[in-house]
Amino acid sequence: MKKRRFFVTGAAGFIGSNLVDRLLQDGHDVIGYDNFSTGQKEFLEESKGNSAFSIVCGDVLDLPKLTESMHECDFVFHLAANADVRFGLEHPNKDLQQNTIATFNVLEAMRKKGIVNIAFSSTGSIYGESSLIPTPESAPFPIQTSLYGASKLAAEGLIEAYCEGFDFKGYIFRFVSILGERYTHGHVFDFCRQLRDHPDTLHVLGNGKQRKSYLYVQDCIDALLFAIDMAKEKVNIFNLGTDEYCEVNDSIGWICERLGVSPHRDYTGGERGWIGDNPFIFLDCSKIRKLGWKPKLTIKDGILRTTEYLKQHPYLFDKK
Repeated sequence: MKKRRFFVTGAAGFIGSNLVDRLLQDGHDVIGYDNFSTGQKEFLEESKGNSAFSIVCGDVLDLPKLTESMHECDFVFHLAANADVRFGLEHPNKDLQQNTIATFNVLEAMRKKGIVNIAFSSTGSIYGESSLIPTPESAPFPIQTSLYGASKLAAEGLIEAYCEGFDFKGYIFRFVSILGERYTHGHVFDFCRQLRDHPDTLHVLGNGKQRKSYLYVQDCIDALLFAIDMAKEKVNIFNLGTDEYCEVNDSIGWICERLGVSPHRDYTGGERGWIGDNPFIFLDCSKIRKLGWKPKLTIKDGILRTTEYLKQHPYLFDKK
């Protein structure tokens, strides 16, 4: 890939900070943009020592500052978002503002600065509870089951419209749940925090039989960079995940084994942990596989690496 000047929203977050590190290692210039509401300054310690990197403390809802900060960039990775699926119904406006309106602001800032390339972190949640498993990118869209998924789908629509109307080039990535170093949100984090606080009992939402797919963060970044180099369409949409899934109970077993605990499991019951919790997520990733990308780590290996990272960085639990 030729040298670029990348703009990364959510640069201090889990995926964003790992992406920043990789872009700098590959010799690119990077401007990071984050309001540090959930991002961690510690995640950028390595990058801050690189003269090719600068960080702007700003909000994606602040359009003037966002626009000004994109100066001389030629590619945007838009990763900033509210990823709180579980509690979305408690603050419906949050998904609209931080996912949909924020994406509109990013697109407007790009238009004003003459930037036409955007990669967007969408989600497999946009498929709702699909009857087609594994679910391909071409699956018909069912009823939306979460405000998070609905807000991301709206953001996808905006990107597609800007590609048509303003000759942008878009890369939309529909992730399964991402795991790995700097992970601070999701089931492995919640279980590890519980087991630190009370190792004899683990509270599990649902019946533990929910089937999920996960992807290791470095495999995710490999896919992002591979796709923006290889895909040539005006709008490029890819599912990202592994060719496997596991039950939540499987994940619990691997985590407990690594931590050396055998807790009593207290289930809330039912096939869903909360409203909008899809009991079966498994994406068909053959489209990007045909281009030549596949993940290196299994789900189990990703969960074990994440567990070990959290074990070695317990301060992250105290920040929540």
